[in-house]
Amino acid sequence: MFHVATNYGVSEPTASRIVRHVEDCFIKSNLFNLPKNLPEGEGIDWNVVIVDATEIPIQRPKKTEEKL
Repeated sequence: MFHVATNYGVSEPTASRIVRHVEDCFIKSNLFNLPKNLPEGEGIDWNVVIVDATEIPIQRPKKTEEKL
């Protein structure tokens, strides 16, 4: 999401919110849907592989002498 945000000059949360909104619009349109279950069987010809490599930054508390 960092690269999308940088390319369009918006923050990562804004880019994520826009992407989620667009995904929801596609799903509600009934022109686009994702299967609930993956098909099984040896005869399936998989032509596309999608990898979700979404980065989600995490903020953690700073380590202090007291806590160590």
